[in-house]
Amino acid sequence: MSTPFITFEGIDGAGKSTQVQSLARLFRKMNRDPLVTREPGGSAGAEDIRRLLVAGDQGRWSVETEILLFTAARRDHLERSIQPALKAGRTVISDRFADSTRVYQGAARASTRRVVDRLHSLMIGREPDLTFIIDLDPAIALSRRRVPRADRFENMGLDFQKAVRTGFLALAEEFPDRCVVVNGDDSPEKVATDVSDVIGERCP
Repeated sequence: MSTPFITFEGIDGAGKSTQVQSLARLFRKMNRDPLVTREPGGSAGAEDIRRLLVAGDQGRWSVETEILLFTAARRDHLERSIQPALKAGRTVISDRFADSTRVYQGAARASTRRVVDRLHSLMIGREPDLTFIIDLDPAIALSRRRVPRADRFENMGLDFQKAVRTGFLALAEEFPDRCVVVNGDDSPEKVATDVSDVIGERCP
């Protein structure tokens, strides 16, 4: 795995963004120049679509429309950011990728997983080399939020986040070769150590 594509997944508030930055610092210490990115977003076109997806009321889009928008954003992200970086020999670290769509739109909100997988196969055709799922009790994650968020998905409540957590843990069982579950209830420093230990094993 000379130029790995690494993703972080988990419920909102699990600490993914913190761990993305921590891992990026680790790679920089190894004289690597990682591309740090996110979804939805990560490229100019995908960021435009992100603004459509995260703003507004919860019922703004149907699940099917969300799947199409996320796939369009991901395609642009893949073409303009991820693939060029990997071809240039850069490690890519992304805060979310296709697994989030599998869970948020394909499992937690509707039985549309087959649609998600079919579109992914047709339009994306790429999985991460390694995925960290930061697992945390949704009640704890919600308690960490100091102010209300404008993000539609973060405001869908505790029951929705519980369904998302269940979906991510099921995904880890479905893809055991690339998914590693990390305890997000530990301190950020302990989580970062757990992540770096896995990196040491998988990316020597």
